[in-house]
Amino acid sequence: MADGQGAVGEVRIKPDRLHRFTMAICRADGSSDQEAKLIADHLVLANLFGHDSHGVGMMPHYIQNTVSGACVRNHHAKIVRDNGAVLVIDGGAGYGQVVAKEAMDIGIERAKKNGVCVVGLINAHHIGRIGHWGEQCARAGMVSTHWVNVHGHKSLVAPFGAAEARFTTNPYCTAVPRKGKEPIVLDFATSQVAMGKVRVANNKQIQMEPGLMIDAEGNPTTDPGTMYNAPYGAILPFGLHKGGGLAVICDLLAGALTGGKTHSPRTIKKDGTDIINNMLSIIIDPASMGGAEFFEDEVENFIGWVKSAKPQPGVAEVLTPGEPERARRVDREKNGVPIDATTWQQIVDTARKVRLNDIDIPQMAGA
Repeated sequence: MADGQGAVGEVRIKPDRLHRFTMAICRADGSSDQEAKLIADHLVLANLFGHDSHGVGMMPHYIQNTVSGACVRNHHAKIVRDNGAVLVIDGGAGYGQVVAKEAMDIGIERAKKNGVCVVGLINAHHIGRIGHWGEQCARAGMVSTHWVNVHGHKSLVAPFGAAEARFTTNPYCTAVPRKGKEPIVLDFATSQVAMGKVRVANNKQIQMEPGLMIDAEGNPTTDPGTMYNAPYGAILPFGLHKGGGLAVICDLLAGALTGGKTHSPRTIKKDGTDIINNMLSIIIDPASMGGAEFFEDEVENFIGWVKSAKPQPGVAEVLTPGEPERARRVDREKNGVPIDATTWQQIVDTARKVRLNDIDIPQMAGA
């Protein structure tokens, strides 16, 4: 994303205050205390890790969808197919922060029992940062890999070589636990940039970096508004044909294989605001394969070898997946979470919509 804060400025919010505010909005909207906490935990952690695209800026969209019925409050995951080590779990359009956690809880227990569990989570409202679910598995000592698709709204991402969009940002994630250390977490959209990052840039009134998007004619553009104003442009896949190919695989595995549906004219709602995620997860207990001790030793041996590489000029150290996020968390826990003024106003407006009055709305513009 282009440098600079843009024309709208920003506020910095202490994480604990941001968490309380997010919970208060959810509770006022009708979520239980437990649901509100899970949502706030997830969104604020995304902000702390620097993934503002998946942070509290999603709240206006979430509340819009609870009001319309596109997101169902206080709904829980339901097993609809059970073959022991292979499960299909229906989220029922419930909050993804709830139903995805429940699906991973079930998958982890089955993996402990069977050595592996394949979980198809279907029909979940936006499940947020996919690394969150990989981290949940890693805390239980499990290796996990996740393929995700999205449907319910217009297409956002162009296939490789195409001049118009045909799917969405289709994330991929793998998480590897480390004994006594933070896990290795590879988590990325298969698009050049997540749609939420385009939203943040649009709110900040700044340009995107070159090479991320095309306009409606298929020409390169740096204007985030091309994704919000007709005729719409598209985000490009990362890594040319490689990212474009992986995006197709994510839609097929998460949507077709699980029974959750792919992104196509069958599921696209022309003016829809739905964010329905399907996720195929494979959860593996290392003890059931090469053995836990061997696995742990090899992981540490290999990561040590990778990080021992001489850095390029201007690079402080060689990092492994997950380390940049943890460094950002340290900074933001100390200095507050930066939120652009447009997004902050949208969150405050959302609080008023759910009837939190001005006395109840925290005035948190200072760090």
